[in-house]
Amino acid sequence: MTVTARHQALAGVVGLALLCLPWVRHALEASMWRHMIVQFPLLMGAGALLAAGLPARARTAVARCNAQGICGLLLVVLVLAVGMVPRVLDLALLRPEVEWAKLAALVAAGAALRLSWRPAGLVLQFFFLGNVLPMMAVVGSLYIESPLRLCNAYLLDDQARLGEWLIGTAAGVAALWLAWVAWVMVRREARAQLGAPSRAPR
Repeated sequence: MTVTARHQALAGVVGLALLCLPWVRHALEASMWRHMIVQFPLLMGAGALLAAGLPARARTAVARCNAQGICGLLLVVLVLAVGMVPRVLDLALLRPEVEWAKLAALVAAGAALRLSWRPAGLVLQFFFLGNVLPMMAVVGSLYIESPLRLCNAYLLDDQARLGEWLIGTAAGVAALWLAWVAWVMVRREARAQLGAPSRAPR
């Protein structure tokens, strides 16, 4: 069965609806590492699926103001940078308006990432990951090494666990992207060799 854009958008709606259920949000946000390592990517994934359902006119309008995916990737960087601030995590648990703003921002970031990744190309993808992944590793190190609780809502052990997850996730994403780039380069080389005219025998 072919997964169409409509199916993806429907999956995004269902996923987002589930993630917005109070008991699901509370379960994910009960732990600091689940709050950031599980909830954040799931919300971004829902946004990426929803982006598949954008009509052609909307995609064209986005492409006009998102040349080479720069604006979209910048939005993703800003959302992730703000989302990793401990105070934001605390406020999201205490104030409903901050919680819903966080949810909306992450969904928008997921949609922007999907619409921007391919237009960006390998060079801008490298620049994007070269900013996001070190940022994750640095924040993870701060969470591990801090002797104080940076989030009032979470315990120190949970904070250190989040730091380990951030560093591990940054390393894992970097390894996956490098492996993907190597695969792309090998395919390009193979296509170039197949397309090259053969030399006439002497």
